[in-house]
Amino acid sequence: MCPNDMAQRMGPGVRRDDGGVGIHAYAHTPDALDLLGALPLLGRRNKGDAPIAHLTGADITMGPLEGIKVVDMTTVLMGPYATQMLGDYGAEIIKVETLDGDVTRQIGPTRHPGMGPVFLNTNRSKRSICLDLKKPAGRDAVLRLIASADVLVYNVRPQAMARLQLGYDVVSKINPRLIYAGVFGFGQDGPYAAKPAYDDLIQGATALPALMAQTSDGVPRYVPNALVDRIVGLTAVGAICASLVHRDRTGRGQRVDIPMFETMAGFVMGDHMGGLTYEPPLDKGGYARHLSPDRRPYKTADGYICVIVYNDKQWENFFRATGRDDLQSNPKFATFAGRAVNIDTVYAELARILETKTTAEWSEILEKADVPVMPMHDLESLLHDPHIVATNFFPLVDHPTEGRIRNMKVSATWSDTPVQPARLAPRLSEHSEEILREAGFSKNEIAALVRDGVTKTAGMPRD
Repeated sequence: MCPNDMAQRMGPGVRRDDGGVGIHAYAHTPDALDLLGALPLLGRRNKGDAPIAHLTGADITMGPLEGIKVVDMTTVLMGPYATQMLGDYGAEIIKVETLDGDVTRQIGPTRHPGMGPVFLNTNRSKRSICLDLKKPAGRDAVLRLIASADVLVYNVRPQAMARLQLGYDVVSKINPRLIYAGVFGFGQDGPYAAKPAYDDLIQGATALPALMAQTSDGVPRYVPNALVDRIVGLTAVGAICASLVHRDRTGRGQRVDIPMFETMAGFVMGDHMGGLTYEPPLDKGGYARHLSPDRRPYKTADGYICVIVYNDKQWENFFRATGRDDLQSNPKFATFAGRAVNIDTVYAELARILETKTTAEWSEILEKADVPVMPMHDLESLLHDPHIVATNFFPLVDHPTEGRIRNMKVSATWSDTPVQPARLAPRLSEHSEEILREAGFSKNEIAALVRDGVTKTAGMPRD
């Protein structure tokens, strides 16, 4: 493979180790961004060494949002997930943190304090600045950042932004082109407007634990994933991008509210509204297939397997592959309508059939029959899935302070604007001085902000 082909396939800042695993080397703070010098220059250090993509300064991403500047005032998961995605897509993200930093820095096992895995996995493609926004100088500093920004994202309650004198009525006068995006608990035209909200609370309020109880042992449980934060974060990315399109057409920014409760109410009820769609209702709601107790990974002779036999063609293939042609003439199994009405019976029979062979045997049989089948992974085995390995979805990367870690690729791909995450998650306040200089602060002004406890400089972690 020629060097240019290798660069196109692997992206900037990537080399392969001897085991075929993609390894990235990232610089954090460039002395200068040399766009011409940022093109990969592949070579070998010594005969037999792995090829390395050399970049000048920080790795450059040329994604679809290149040139968009985002002031990220979010914390925990929902907002940072959204802004990480914007950064992955090419936007410049300035993460504004308190002097203590985002609380997720403290979650999970760490090599160094303040660099936990939850933070590392939701805050790449960003630079970090610390500001005490309760001090006038801190507020003035963030307003100077906002003045040249395209987007501001926050995830405190709007009432808190108003107390900081950073409401839309204030910042829109400074920057009329700004997209002012809030991700918070509830729409501002209802009685819950000022209530706090968290993922667990919104899961409960939108019936997810009740649905979990209905499909299991009757005990309500939350989904073991920050489902609300991720879905609302994704919704925020779409809303922000749509607002940028509108601004390009009109020249005007606007305020955008993305409430958790209403977003998830629509998400859940889109599946489960059922007969409640009608007035008067035709039933109590719920999508029968989703609520079947046998809609689950199926037990095999030696483990579990994930199978869904959905359309008529797939069921015909399944009957032939399993030697159960007798079911093809059974009205409960023969048609989509019949199966929908008798879904519990259908899934229970499917479960009995799949217990008769091993997981490997069923995987081979069903793949040959073109019946949808996938393994049931745990967290560790997912990393070694053959498709995941082949696509290098979890590349090993060298973090400037945390050493060798697993990263995650951007799942979306573009034919004309390919993306490559440009930065790994920053240390607390790693870029404060750099960002303030870019905003026009002098060396003496920055020193005064540090002296007065408005910001601080980042220290290197101790081993």
